[in-house]
Amino acid sequence: MPTNVIMPQLGESVVEGTVSKWLKREGDSIAELEPLLEVNTDKVDTEIPAPASGVLLKLLVPEGATVKVGTPIALIGQPGEEPVALPGAGNGQHHAATPPPVTPPPVTRKGDLGFISPVVAKLADEHKVDLYQIKGTGQGGRITKKDVLAFLETRTAAPAKTEAPAWEQVGDGDLFRPTELQFAGQGDKGQVITPPPPPVRPASPDSDFIPVEGMRKVIAEHMVRSKHTSPHVTTVFEADLSRVLAHLDKNQAAFERDGVRLTLTAYFIAAMVAAVKAVPLVNSQWTDEKILLKREVNVGMAVALEEGLIVPVIKRADEKSLLGLAREINDLAKRARGKALRADEVQGGTLTLTNHGVSGSLFATPIINQPQTAIVGVGKMEKRVVVINDAIAIRPMAYLTLTFDHRVLDGAVADRFMATMKTTLEGWD
Repeated sequence: MPTNVIMPQLGESVVEGTVSKWLKREGDSIAELEPLLEVNTDKVDTEIPAPASGVLLKLLVPEGATVKVGTPIALIGQPGEEPVALPGAGNGQHHAATPPPVTPPPVTRKGDLGFISPVVAKLADEHKVDLYQIKGTGQGGRITKKDVLAFLETRTAAPAKTEAPAWEQVGDGDLFRPTELQFAGQGDKGQVITPPPPPVRPASPDSDFIPVEGMRKVIAEHMVRSKHTSPHVTTVFEADLSRVLAHLDKNQAAFERDGVRLTLTAYFIAAMVAAVKAVPLVNSQWTDEKILLKREVNVGMAVALEEGLIVPVIKRADEKSLLGLAREINDLAKRARGKALRADEVQGGTLTLTNHGVSGSLFATPIINQPQTAIVGVGKMEKRVVVINDAIAIRPMAYLTLTFDHRVLDGAVADRFMATMKTTLEGWD
C-alpha cells in the first residue's frame, strides 16, 4: 500500500499550510526522513521529511497551494505501484477551493510513529535511538524532543537497533527558513546574512517582473486585510534616550558576562510593558460583540528579512526583567540566523514593535498586525537640538509612534499609553 504524506500541524493553532516547494519530483527515489518538501505557515518555512522510503508516486498538491492540516499531499510507494486515489485529495488535481480535510491514520515506515520532526529525527540519529521504543506525549501521541531527551536519561548504554540518515541540526525546533534577523536594537552592527534576491523574469521587451508568491504574497494579503479591517490612526511622540543610553553603557559589560548582548530593543519592549500596565486596553482585540482584554502581554518584534517581514513573539514579556528580555531577543536572533524559528514563535502576539529606525527612518505609520489593536514604531535615534528649561541642549532623540485601531482606542487613551512609554524611557533609572 502507498504511504500517505499528509499536511502536518506545525503549531498548536496552525490549521493549514502552504506547499512552498517540492524537493522531489514524481518518480524520484526518497529515503525515510529525507527532506521532501517545504511548507509555509504564517511566513515561516520548514522542511518536512518523508514518512517512508520508496518512490514518490504522486504529488497531490502543487506548489503554492494552501490546504488544511491532515490533507493528503503526496503518495510514496514502491516502483511500479499504482497510486491509490484518496478522498478529498482531488486525485492529484488542485483547484482554487481548498479540499476538505481528512484524517488518515499517521503513517511512517511502520505506520504507527506519526509525524517525526527533523530535530527529533536528528536527535534519534545522533544517539542511535529507536523511536519505536519511545511513547510520545505530544498531540495525538506525537514524539517530541522532550520525549527523546527523557528516554536518553533513563536508557542503558546498549546500542540502538536502527540508524536514521544523518540530519543537519540547526536549532531546538523544527527546521525553518527565515534569514538573518536585522532587528537587534538601535546601533546593532552585527553581521547580516543576505540571501539571494527573488528571481526576476522577463515580462516583455520593456519590462521585467517578480512573481508574487511565498512570503511576499502572505504579507500582501495580511496588509490589505488589516487596512480593510481597522480604521488606522497614528499618534507621534518624541523621547529623550539619554538615561537609557547611560544605563546601557553602564550595564552592557555585566550583561555580556551573563552571555547576553544588551541593545535598545529590550528597553523599548520594557517601556511598552510599563505602558500596557498603565493602559491595559491597548493589549486587546476587537470583535463585533466585545473587546477581548488579553491577560498575557506577548510582544511581537517586526523583523526585516530580504524577502519581507516576520514577527517573532516574546511571550509573557511582562514577566521578564530587562535581562530576560535581552536574553530572549538574543535567542530569537540566533535561532533565526540558524533557520530554527518554530511556527508557534510567530503566533500569539498581543502588541507589536517595529524598530524601523535601524534602516534610517525617522518615523513611520506602520500597519496594525491583525488581530491586534496597536503597533508601536521606533524611529532612528539621532542627536537633535532641544529646549530644556528654557536652555538649548543636544540630546539623543527618537520619534515614537502608536498606530491604533480607532474602534478600540480613542486618541486620549492612545496618548496616555505613549506618554507612559515616553516617561519610562526618559526616566530610566
